Amino acid sequence: MDRNTVKAEIERNHRSWIAALAPYRQASPLRSTIEIAVTALPFVCLWGLLALAVLNGHWWALLLTVPAAGFLVRLFVLQHDCGHGALFARRRANDWTGRVIGVFTLTPYDYWRRTHAVHHATTGNLDKRGIGDVDTLTVREYHARSFWGRLRYRLYRHPVVMFGFGPAWLFICQYRLPLGLMRAGLEPWTSTIVTTVGAAIPVALLMWLMGPLAFLTVQLPITLMAATAGVWLFYIQHQFEETHWSEARNWDFQNAALNGSSHYDLPRPLRWITGNIGIHHVHHLAAKVPFYRLPEVLRDYPELRDTGRITLMESLRCVRFVLWDERTGRLVSFRQARLSA
Repeated sequence: MDRNTVKAEIERNHRSWIAALAPYRQASPLRSTIEIAVTALPFVCLWGLLALAVLNGHWWALLLTVPAAGFLVRLFVLQHDCGHGALFARRRANDWTGRVIGVFTLTPYDYWRRTHAVHHATTGNLDKRGIGDVDTLTVREYHARSFWGRLRYRLYRHPVVMFGFGPAWLFICQYRLPLGLMRAGLEPWTSTIVTTVGAAIPVALLMWLMGPLAFLTVQLPITLMAATAGVWLFYIQHQFEETHWSEARNWDFQNAALNGSSHYDLPRPLRWITGNIGIHHVHHLAAKVPFYRLPEVLRDYPELRDTGRITLMESLRCVRFVLWDERTGRLVSFRQARLSA
């Protein structure tokens, strides 16, 4: 069965998916605790080994920054599940676990949870862009901009900015000042301040023990590598050629979840280290399904495997898709937009 046939079949039956996935929402407290342990402990151990190696001049050990960054990404996925109330049955357990992990990931839990909830509620809605997503213009909007407006958008969508400067700015700077939620009350600001202070205390202590240069030599590459990987994952989950966007009057939650989110079919090791976050269409359909139960859904509903499926090699092409073409109903490159004009 080809992709278009599968997509049509799913669209005909999409209203039953939320009910079908409800049984998978049940989390196992023991399994969740084990997942936290097998993620946090290796990260702490790798960080400690890196610190000892750097202090003793064994620079080859900086290769360990790669797996350390991988475990930091996985910690972020755990925090992400807490934000959806998926890791534990009780909200308090989810919230405090997410807040503690946020100190490691430099992500204010309550601030991020609020913006991410908006993202889930508006994915694929052309009339509600701007919070918790990658800025995306339509072809018409892009051509209507001035020369400088088009240049700003081109710079924003350039891979060097999107996956180089952007992740560093997001996790180091933007998450320290939740300026986009000025009217949302004190919670985002409290979350930001507490997380920043919570991270600043161990950072100051480690800098005192190791020296600022040694600490930054260990921490900065891990943070930047994990931030880039996180932004890349989020990008591929929604910025692929056959994604879904529609105006508010035609927008439907389940349709947007299924067709506006990808199934990033990664190799098994990468699937584990990213906490199955690539099964993103299922996650958007039922956000309270714990990350470790997402593969069960694909096993029991094989028709979902090919929906929005993107392999690792195919994902490299997604970087060039930057504008939504309302005529063809797909993302296009700047070159394609220019030719169509």
